[in-house]
Amino acid sequence: MDDGEKYRRLVGRLIYLAVTRPYLAYSVHILSQFMQAPKDEHWEAALRVVRYLIKCLGQGILLRSDSALQLEGWCDSDWASCPLTCRSLTGWFVMLGLSPVSWKTKKQLTVSRSSTKKNIVLWQR
Repeated sequence: MDDGEKYRRLVGRLIYLAVTRPYLAYSVHILSQFMQAPKDEHWEAALRVVRYLIKCLGQGILLRSDSALQLEGWCDSDWASCPLTCRSLTGWFVMLGLSPVSWKTKKQLTVSRSSTKKNIVLWQR
């Protein structure tokens, strides 16, 4: 890709949108790894996310007054799924009633030897 600035600007906008759209977290996480030297396939992947967003314009977070104020959380991790570094990815998602309130996808510093252990460590943070 000739214009890395154009890619960085688009991914920056996707990061901003991911604040209110949890279903973008993983895609934006992957796209943001190539900010330094994006290639044509990274640009095409970012445009695919934009096309998906165009189809989902009305989606976002809705905080309903009639939902129970109960916190629920989920997490998951994998084993060496990053094709570039072989490091593990961990993700978590927290709901308040029927509404998402917090989420994150993160590349771990080391390769997980046990996904169960990673999940326990994740919830301790």
